[in-house]
Amino acid sequence: MRNHKRALGPAAALALVAALAPPASAANPIVTGYYTADPAPLVVGNTLYVYAGRDEAPAGHGNFLMREWRVLSSTDAATWTDHGARASVATFPWAGADAWASEVEPRDGKYYWYTSINGNGAGWMDIGVAVGDSPLGPFRDAKGGPLVSDSTPNSSGLNIDPTVFTDDDGRSYLYWGGYWGARAAKLKPNMIELDGPVVTPQGLANFWEAPWMFKRNGLYYMIYAANDTNGCVTSSSYACQRYATATNPMGPWTHRGVVLDQVSSTTNHAGVVQFNGQWYVVYHNADAPGGGDFRRSVAVDLLHFNADGTIRKVVQTTTGPPPNPGGGGGGGNIAPAATASTSHVSAWESLAALNNGGAPANSADRSNLAYGNWPERGAQWVEYTWPTARAVNRSSVYWFDDGQGIDLPASCQVQHWTGSAYAPVPGQSACGVAGDTLNTTTFTPVTTTRLRLSITSKPDSSTGVLEWQAFAA
Repeated sequence: MRNHKRALGPAAALALVAALAPPASAANPIVTGYYTADPAPLVVGNTLYVYAGRDEAPAGHGNFLMREWRVLSSTDAATWTDHGARASVATFPWAGADAWASEVEPRDGKYYWYTSINGNGAGWMDIGVAVGDSPLGPFRDAKGGPLVSDSTPNSSGLNIDPTVFTDDDGRSYLYWGGYWGARAAKLKPNMIELDGPVVTPQGLANFWEAPWMFKRNGLYYMIYAANDTNGCVTSSSYACQRYATATNPMGPWTHRGVVLDQVSSTTNHAGVVQFNGQWYVVYHNADAPGGGDFRRSVAVDLLHFNADGTIRKVVQTTTGPPPNPGGGGGGGNIAPAATASTSHVSAWESLAALNNGGAPANSADRSNLAYGNWPERGAQWVEYTWPTARAVNRSSVYWFDDGQGIDLPASCQVQHWTGSAYAPVPGQSACGVAGDTLNTTTFTPVTTTRLRLSITSKPDSSTGVLEWQAFAA
């Protein structure tokens, strides 16, 4: 599930890691020892994986030369480990060439690697599927032939760029396409057969290629490459990333705008993921030394949402995102799945600010809503309630300070419901009260249906929160 629930339990994959390259320091592009393209992010446990094709074209070469897919991983979204090539054209005995865009989707303890690859038979590009028992494989051909080819009824003009999304109900959906031909189909639970007809999604305005689907707060998002000159690019030789939303995974879609402007390479291919409570966009450009349109490199930057669920345009950086280690491990942010309550909320502020996935720029940033308890003083609280007990071991809070009566607190404490009363969580580190940053408190795991943040104000001020995260143990 490509949403906050997608952070799956740690797999046996880590035992397979051998002869790793040393971690690369934080910067964009994230690796420069070779060229990478068409990145696909995946969160498993406390690790962010990026699956990418390798650009092997020599300098001055005028076409793509891609024969393998590589895997990078990070535990903080800033420092990366190279796991080398984990699949290649040779993984598919029926294929001939062209290891183009791909994506890995987990299901039932296995990892399915969907690829754009040139078959030996009639037609040009097909979609194949490999499978492995861990995020790092080893991977093997799962089907013995293409999942989608030119012979598939209503296939795209170019069958490339597969993206697979698994919803909360366990149903999986395949999107793909190029040459303005977006296509979609349901997948059977075995993940290697289509479950029904191929349809043409409606509402993906100016679609060109590279779809990527995810879900946030019950809303489905599709980002994709477009090459129109209507607010996208100045020349149709380049591409931007547009996005659309829907209330059903098969659409219809409502176009919302441009999320990623033109990059330094002609192609523009991106994926979106939530990791350690923060949203990221992973894309490629031509910014590595010696880079170009066929010598591209993967970059990572922060992705931010507005209060109404729309996406702010990505700011492309050369530094990459700041380290986000997530407090030393554990699962993802489970606050979005909780119901929030409080001792008091100001009439002109919103309790919804607590767990709406905002990423404040500073403590005065109201763009993703703000919670405040003006005019109350002294001890106040906010609380999360889950329908079933959850194991939690970390909390992060971004304080609100409007300079008009709501100030940073004097102190705070994380508490949990024992079944009969509230008690401080055991072994907690200091509950930070600094402004303009996430203050993280770690503690011995507790299993509870309620987590409370007790806040004590300064003598003449009230307190407020822009975002409060709680992480599964």
